[in-house]
Amino acid sequence: MTAVARTTSLRGLRAVGSLFALSIVALGVAPAARAADIIDTAVAAGSFTTLVAAVKAAGLVDALKGPGPLTVFAPTDEAFAKLGKATIDDLLKPENKDKLKGILLYHVVGAKVMSTDITKTLTPATLQGATITVVPSAAGVTVNGAKVIKADVGASNGVIHVIDTVILPPAK
Repeated sequence: MTAVARTTSLRGLRAVGSLFALSIVALGVAPAARAADIIDTAVAAGSFTTLVAAVKAAGLVDALKGPGPLTVFAPTDEAFAKLGKATIDDLLKPENKDKLKGILLYHVVGAKVMSTDITKTLTPATLQGATITVVPSAAGVTVNGAKVIKADVGASNGVIHVIDTVILPPAK
């Protein structure tokens, strides 16, 4: 092998080695995986399929994927089932989009409210415009009478509190 060929080969080997070393370093210092937003967290939980379908039908996906902070009092599929299939099907119709949007936004507060923040009765305004009543007691926390069955489910843009009943905004 000639001196030129050896030098070229050595340079190529060094370049590959450097690239490999940089790759290893990059893997070692890669940032942690980004936390899931409220929508992705709800989807991953598997118990909010009706809520996620309703959010899509109401055109609120981008709002709930936004930067926040948000607090969502999220009804489970069982909570939606209490409304009845006919009511749910009716709400999911395109002509009822505004009504559905109002109901869903009534479950969202434009601030991050952790369970530790609920030391007395709170009446935060929702993104729908009306207020909800959050009441702590020895038996747990309720939101307009709906029981919080799991609190403080973290998301990158806020927090989810799981509730056992769909809450409805006051009639206008």
